[in-house]
Amino acid sequence: MGQSQLVYLSLGSNLGNRYVTLQKALFSIQKNVGDIHAVSSVYENPAFGFKGNDFLNICISVETELAPLILLSSLLQIEKDFGRNRSESEGYSSRTLDIDIIYYGNEVLNTEALVVPHPNMQNRNFVLKPLADIAPQLYHPVFKKDTRNLLQQCKDRSKLTKTEHKLFKNRSALFSQLQFIAIEGNIGAGKTTLSKMIAEDFNAKLVLERFADNPFLPKFYEDQSRYAFPLEMSFLADRYQQFTDDTSQFDLFKNFMVSDYDIYKSLIFAKITLQADEYNLYRKVFTFMYKEVKKPDIYLYLYQNTERLLDNIKKRGRDYEQNIDPGYLDKINRGYLDFMKTLPHQNSMILDLSELDFVNNPTDYETILERLEDNILALSF
Repeated sequence: MGQSQLVYLSLGSNLGNRYVTLQKALFSIQKNVGDIHAVSSVYENPAFGFKGNDFLNICISVETELAPLILLSSLLQIEKDFGRNRSESEGYSSRTLDIDIIYYGNEVLNTEALVVPHPNMQNRNFVLKPLADIAPQLYHPVFKKDTRNLLQQCKDRSKLTKTEHKLFKNRSALFSQLQFIAIEGNIGAGKTTLSKMIAEDFNAKLVLERFADNPFLPKFYEDQSRYAFPLEMSFLADRYQQFTDDTSQFDLFKNFMVSDYDIYKSLIFAKITLQADEYNLYRKVFTFMYKEVKKPDIYLYLYQNTERLLDNIKKRGRDYEQNIDPGYLDKINRGYLDFMKTLPHQNSMILDLSELDFVNNPTDYETILERLEDNILALSF
């Protein structure tokens, strides 16, 4: 590692989901190369020098401490991670991901492995136009002209279309495009823990269900038939008031909201615990309230099998939960899964945690974040 340099990179893709590929490539660059300072607009243009699908192209600026050849090696590895293996005889061809170093600070390099500034940048408007978005006055150290002049003099007149796609410098910027994520799950699934982790890592307002002091809950676990209706009505009243208060007041210093529950859970639990006549009355009250509450952009359901749920419940040691019937947990899972089927596909996701330990294993936590990332990108696309 040495002194940091501001480098400019050109990225392109014409295979697969080009937008998602470019976005995920930015996340990889942020993780492995350095902090991304600026991202251009996304442009679409015909394949250059061969027949193939149209490309999406961008330029970015990155502050890195990597030396030029180490930077090149890192970028080639990112290309490889996205399914591209360069070869000396490759020539112009379609590719999932193409990353070129345009500038490395003000340095001029001419080696067998790397030439900087890029030797063909002045001949390609799909490089110069996005570069002009983020560095219009940046001078070429050899030609002594800024990006705008190079673009004006460029002889490449191939069609270049600015798209509506927007790319984000990092995952935090992507997540902040949302207003509200609800994380739900069965008793002991880990929804509160995950909500706290996401809120801390991505500067989100944390909305937690408050229910520990409900006087009917311990009694319910002792005599469900007697205390089911007052329990569900008290939960509904408390959730409605809290949920409305917490989600209607956006915190200007937070990027979005994340909650460890959604008020619809009230209806799921009520259907399991109440008699038919009680449930019909309850549903009328619930429907009236539900119309007024904020709906999440993404509804994430954490699925745990019953055996793991019972183990988690035992570990957290709440006395009144220790005798929960496994069949009750099975019914809750089925209720949630039936509800998930009614939601738009792009707004909902089910995450099976049976083989994951996101609390103690950072890789498993990263898996969850990647799944969330995919869903948010699908909404953006």
